Amino acid sequence: VINAEKSEFNEDQAACCQISVRRREPGLEEDEEWLILCSTQFLTGHYWALFDGHGGPDAAIIASNYLHYCIKQKLEEVVGGITEAQPPMHLSGRCVCDSDPQFVEEKHIHAADLVVGALENAFQECDEVIGQEMEATNQTGGCTALAAFYFQGKLYVANAGDSRAILVLKDNIVPMSSEFTPESERQRIQHLAFLFPKLLDGEFTRFEFPRRLKGDDVGQKVLYRDYFMEGWGYKTVEKADLKYPLVHGHGKQARLLGTLAVSRGLGDHQLKVIDTNIEVKPFLSCIPKVNVFDFALHDIKEDDVLIMATDGLWDVLCNDEVARVVRSFLAENRTDPQRFSELAKCLVGRARGKKRGHQWMLDDSHEASYDDISVFVIPLHNREED
Repeated sequence: VINAEKSEFNEDQAACCQISVRRREPGLEEDEEWLILCSTQFLTGHYWALFDGHGGPDAAIIASNYLHYCIKQKLEEVVGGITEAQPPMHLSGRCVCDSDPQFVEEKHIHAADLVVGALENAFQECDEVIGQEMEATNQTGGCTALAAFYFQGKLYVANAGDSRAILVLKDNIVPMSSEFTPESERQRIQHLAFLFPKLLDGEFTRFEFPRRLKGDDVGQKVLYRDYFMEGWGYKTVEKADLKYPLVHGHGKQARLLGTLAVSRGLGDHQLKVIDTNIEVKPFLSCIPKVNVFDFALHDIKEDDVLIMATDGLWDVLCNDEVARVVRSFLAENRTDPQRFSELAKCLVGRARGKKRGHQWMLDDSHEASYDDISVFVIPLHNREED
């Protein structure tokens, strides 16, 4: 975790650990000491996560200390379904309808879907805990969250925010997450404003226009988009359309309600648009998008790795550039036992660039990152066999 000195403390936080999921028979309470000694009563997974804070480090610190506990808890609630070849309709084992297995099969429900659901529920619970903790301590702020979880031969990557994870394989790059920004989630945000216009308190317009409208635009037909539109149309400008746009700006300058550069994350329960009573939280989703990579379907090579990083890296390096650095560095350092951690430092160095005077530059075509940067390099080949 590299602090860009935007704040006194690192707003980026990281966590990694082993998660042991306790198997339990429905309604049966086993002796805790015996369970600890009997390791076969646990399913083991491995967890890595990055949290990019904004408005201070507090939400990121709480998330780094608590999200893995939420994941363990949510997995244990459904572990009886995860261990079955096909998840049962009733976790208790009851059979109310003889056709239940057929209905589950028709819905294409598998054990992996229960893991995905557990991750989604864990993010939501962690968000609630952050809200309670920060209200109790009168703290403010939020964070994005990117978590990777290796469990039963599959890699699950859950993302809520603008951090990114990619698999760099020998002959391929596999994106394992996609960034959530006000622009990428324009339609979800606009639809929420359509359903609950009072959330905008008369201060914003939900419509998107190519630029901020001016008084002289009233009565003119201009390009616009609403929540149900991928394409563009024309509408006659009304006075209400001159209000500040719900999503304003473009690229890294895009802001939700003129306030946040992300549209998913944890925390920000107390955040309001400046000089208003408009709450940002209703538009800020804490639910992650989860992507799954099944190792059984791929031939993993020695230098195949998962790269996880906060947006400070991706602002200046694209997937292809990161992959070139990864492949070149690992090929040149095959005998170094610390090569994966050194590769993480190398990637941060590339993003920071070389200092020329008071300016950090990567090369003639890249500006260096001035953001906090966190990077995980996770080798795939030495995972434990299931």
